[in-house]
Amino acid sequence: MTSVVPNGVTALSHLGVIRAEGPDAASFLHGQLTQDFVLLDASEARLAALCTAKGRAIASFVGIRPEPDRILLVCSRDILAATLKRLSMYVLRAKAKLSDASAEFSLYGLTGTALAANGVDAGALPGRVSTVGAAQVVSLYPSDGVPRALWIAPAASPAPQGAELDPAIWEWSEVRSGIVTLTSPVVEAFVPQMINYESVGGVNFKKGCYPGQEIVARSQFRGTLKRRTYLVQADGEVAAGQEVFAVNDPAQPVGTVAQAAPAPGGGWAALISIQIAAIDAGGLHARAVDGPALTVEPLPYPLLEDI
Repeated sequence: MTSVVPNGVTALSHLGVIRAEGPDAASFLHGQLTQDFVLLDASEARLAALCTAKGRAIASFVGIRPEPDRILLVCSRDILAATLKRLSMYVLRAKAKLSDASAEFSLYGLTGTALAANGVDAGALPGRVSTVGAAQVVSLYPSDGVPRALWIAPAASPAPQGAELDPAIWEWSEVRSGIVTLTSPVVEAFVPQMINYESVGGVNFKKGCYPGQEIVARSQFRGTLKRRTYLVQADGEVAAGQEVFAVNDPAQPVGTVAQAAPAPGGGWAALISIQIAAIDAGGLHARAVDGPALTVEPLPYPLLEDI
C-alpha cells in the first residue's frame, strides 16, 4: 500500500445531481430506494441504491435533504440520465418533480487538512451534514484514516479553499474507503449486500417496500449471502466490470471488479465483489486467470453478518 496522504480539494466532474422537489418528494424516494428518506433531516445524508424488481442495483446515491420538500441525490454522471428516466416513470400521482440539476451545483471532494481549512469537522461520523456558507458538506468514509468530505454548493458559490488535488488521487481514495459508487459497467451486477451496502448504512431493513425489497431481505435473513466486496491491490491495470478468476477454478469467474483506480505508488486499488469461498482460497486475478494478480487487504469497516 502506498504511503501517500491526500490533502486538498478536487472538482468532481464525474458526478451529477438529481433533484426531487415537492411535498411528496421524500415519501416518493422512500418507496423507491433502499434507505429511509421520510425520516431524513438536514443534518444527515443517506447512502442508498435503486434496484430492479430482482434486487439488482442500477444506481447508487448520496442523498441529502436541505429543505423538507427538496432532496438532492448525487450519483455517477454516466448513469444519471437513465436513472432519472427510470425514477420519473414511477412518480405518477405523487406531488414530486424530478430533474437533472447537475448544472446548478458545484461538487468538490475534500481530503485531509482541506476539511479543517473550510470549517468542516474532520472527526464527524460518515453521513453527517454540515453547512458552510451556501454549501452542504457530507462527511464520507475515510481513506486509510484520512478524513474526506463531499462539498455540494450552488454553482455560483465560491469554491472550497485548499491545495488542488489530482482527481486520480481522489478516485484512489474512493476505492480505499471501501464504499462502491455504481457506474455503467456494473449496472445490475450486484444485489446491495454484494457491495456491502448493508454494512455501511446503505440499506434499511425496517422501512417499507421498494423495488427488489423482497430479494434484498431474503438475501439477508435466509443466510444466502455468498458474495461480498473486498479491497484489493492489483499489480496491473484493472477496471470496473472486469471479471475475477481464481487459479484453483480457472474455467469460470468467481467475482467482478466493482470499482478501481490507479494507486499513487504504482499498481492499482480495486473493490471486487466475489464469492466468499474464493477469498478464502486465494490465487485471484483480474480479467483472466493469468491477468493482474490481486492481493486482498483489510476492509476499513466490519462486515455485518446479520441484522
